Amino acid sequence: MNRKIRAIVVDDESLAREALLVMLGDDAEMEVIAECRNGKEAVTAIREQSPDIVFLDIQMPEMDGFQVVEAIGAERMPVTVFVTAFNKYALRAFEAHALDYLLKPFDHDRFNTALQRAKTFVRQQKLGAISENLLAMLQDMKLNAGESASDADNKKPDNKKPEGAAQKDRSDRVVIKSSGRIYFLKVEEIDWVEGAGDYLSLHSTSGTHLIRETMGNFHARLDPRKFLRIHRSTIVNIERIKDIRPLFKGEYVITLTSGTRLKASRGYRHEIQALLDEAR
Repeated sequence: MNRKIRAIVVDDESLAREALLVMLGDDAEMEVIAECRNGKEAVTAIREQSPDIVFLDIQMPEMDGFQVVEAIGAERMPVTVFVTAFNKYALRAFEAHALDYLLKPFDHDRFNTALQRAKTFVRQQKLGAISENLLAMLQDMKLNAGESASDADNKKPDNKKPEGAAQKDRSDRVVIKSSGRIYFLKVEEIDWVEGAGDYLSLHSTSGTHLIRETMGNFHARLDPRKFLRIHRSTIVNIERIKDIRPLFKGEYVITLTSGTRLKASRGYRHEIQALLDEAR
């Protein structure tokens, strides 16, 4: 990017604002354009200055962080990182389309992780129009290829899809926008998928990639013979599973070949059990 990434810090506590300002000041790509003490000031600053990122405290007098989002409109909010001392707000924060959630007190490493993630998404947003055009072009190519195949084959007069067509429609690549470029990530390279609201982190052999997509939609695009959903916010590549260990009451711990350990919730115990039964 040619210009700095513009941020607003919103917190009713002066020490908390100062801590965020210091950490942001360590990043040469960042520029803090406003410092807000409450939700009303935040709404005004966001509307007037159109920041790229907002670090938004949740619990504030008169107007809290969620009310700020409602006032601006979730679809018009900048990239949002909620900051709070209360972890009870975590789920609601992601439902409000937050990119990340910082629980006070947090250290510099945790802050930097959130900041880098937010910066990556800002860069991806700048390429949004290009990406949409590329996806549309790819879809047109797929449709045209399908029509040509249909014209060449007169043996199927009806509109019934041949067996296995649903499998062919599954995605084998994901479009990634990062650092001013667009490239494709092969689905088979994904180790596991982590969901947070409308965003997904794809953990792969080439690193972690952020995309805007819901877990449900992305899961529907994957081959169920190769990917297993083990939690409302986690999908794993079956080929990357090293071992599965039961905990209690239907919960499991899954260790990947990379050493990553993931918890499978009891709500998906039937899927885990089916995988274990198949392996026997």
